[in-house]
Amino acid sequence: MKNNISAIVITKNEEEKIGECLDSLSWADEVLVIDTGSDDKTIQIATKRKAIVISFAKGGFSDWRNQGAIEAKSDWLLYVDADERVTPLLRKEILKVINSPTDIVLYAIPRRNIILGKEMKHGGWWPDHVKRLMKKEALVKWEGDLHENPVVKGELGHLVNPLVHLKHTKLSEMVEKTNKWSEIEAKLLLKSGHPKMAGWRFFRIMATELWYRLIKLKGFLDGTEGVVYAIYQMWSKFVTYGKLWEMQLNRKKK
Repeated sequence: MKNNISAIVITKNEEEKIGECLDSLSWADEVLVIDTGSDDKTIQIATKRKAIVISFAKGGFSDWRNQGAIEAKSDWLLYVDADERVTPLLRKEILKVINSPTDIVLYAIPRRNIILGKEMKHGGWWPDHVKRLMKKEALVKWEGDLHENPVVKGELGHLVNPLVHLKHTKLSEMVEKTNKWSEIEAKLLLKSGHPKMAGWRFFRIMATELWYRLIKLKGFLDGTEGVVYAIYQMWSKFVTYGKLWEMQLNRKKK
């Protein structure tokens, strides 16, 4: 029986994670891998698992997700990142909703965030809903340069069973990703006309982030890992706004 669903995965150098991700999607009618320029074994691993690999490096995340929708042949689309896993319970729930009469065209899915080897239940990391399951005909487009979001015509629903998100496994990986994404975020802040950065702004932004993650959202209840990750989020804010400060200085010199 056809379930009429296409799974879409965006990749770039994900050889360590893509295999298990695709294994968790083997039940889909088709699995599309939109590869944005891998030079490791990602494509070989995906091909071996009979995924349809499409090389498309133009643009950013929204463009890549939109390309996946264009290429997909099924009525329903499921977007999964390479570091995420669809559990048997989630698979069962997805198949139930897409094979039942409904006016809902978009579903938000909760995520279990595994960070530094521990599932984070506080600090804002649960339930961490992401809008990933949708009817293709209802999708207008994905939009956003960094935190992309689907624009649809129709109702939003929520699934109960979560994706498993292997968010960060080690600090070195976290630092590498922060350095990459903070550059994009800083450029967006500059483009939006963010006020001039000053010493007191750095202090307020970092102190607020630490208080928010660690105290208000009770990140400390996740133990040492929760404390470490809250401090890391504070540092990540510093990197982003530090780059914004540099960009503002460079623009002033021109």
